[in-house]
Parts: sequence; C-alpha cells; structure tokens
Amino acid sequence: MKKIFAGIVIGICVPLVAGWLFVSLGGMPVATKGPPLPLEKYLARKALHAAMDPEVSKPSPLPADEPNFLAGARVYQAQCAVCHGRLGQPETTIAKGMFPHPPQLLPPKKGVTDDEVGETYWKVKNGIRLTGMPGYVGNLTDSEIWQVSLLLLHADKLPESAQQVLRN
Repeated sequence: MKKIFAGIVIGICVPLVAGWLFVSLGGMPVATKGPPLPLEKYLARKALHAAMDPEVSKPSPLPADEPNFLAGARVYQAQCAVCHGRLGQPETTIAKGMFPHPPQLLPPKKGVTDDEVGETYWKVKNGIRLTGMPGYVGNLTDSEIWQVSLLLLHADKLPESAQQVLRN
C-alpha cells in the first residue's frame, strides 16, 4: 500500500517539478515571435468557447442601420483599428508585432462577418486573456459595444458613409 501511495505522489510531483523547471529555466517562449506550446491553441480555444458559448446567440438590441454603423465606425477607428486594421490600408506595425496575431477585420479580409453578433459582442466586452485583446466593459457603453459588433458583422456591405469613416 505504501508503494502505491509513493507511486501516486511521485507521479504527481515529477510533472509539476518538470513544468516548474521548464518555466524557470527559460524554456517557455514568452517573446511575441516565439512558437505556441503544444496544445496551447487547443486549450485556449476550448477555454474561450466554454466561457463565451452561452452568450453567442444573443441578438443585438440595436438595429443594423446606418446611424449604428456610423457610430460603430467611430468606435472602431478610435479603439480597434490600430490592431485590427483600417479600411484599404496596410496592417500596422503594432499588429505585425503581436502574438497571437490579431485578425484583420475589414475588407478585403473576411474578418468576423460570419460570426454571430453575440460572439463579437462578447469578445469586445470581455476581451481575450493573453492575446492583447482588451475587454471594453466599463470603458465603452453597452450601445457602443453593440454598434462596433454590428459594424463588424456587416463589414463587407457597409454604407459609403461608414466606409468613409473607416478610411480616415
């Protein structure tokens, strides 16, 4: 019985010590150009969807209309464009230096036009830990978060007035 208990203790302690040594001796990539660890993307995606999925199908309380697209475009330009790109302009050096790489959300890229508006809303509101994506709850109003989410959902078919704001 003592041998079984000792085996269990050793079986638990060895991986913990190995992990601690891996991190403390500099084996873990922390630079933005470092490759992801095995299973890192999988675990991060699993955790994100477990937190986000209950709210993804939440519909927008605001209509997808020109005033909301214009308001969303102003929010996007002020808060999002530095990482996620401007309409018709090349990727910023800030975006190029981030890990993980932030998706470019405006045409000609696909962006998040195929995501449900509730998913984009959740990401903008809460942010995504360890990605550089901040949460805007408390910094933007709920309406502003919905407006930028609607803008991104319809980024491939925006009125000219909203496109003009996104080009500046």
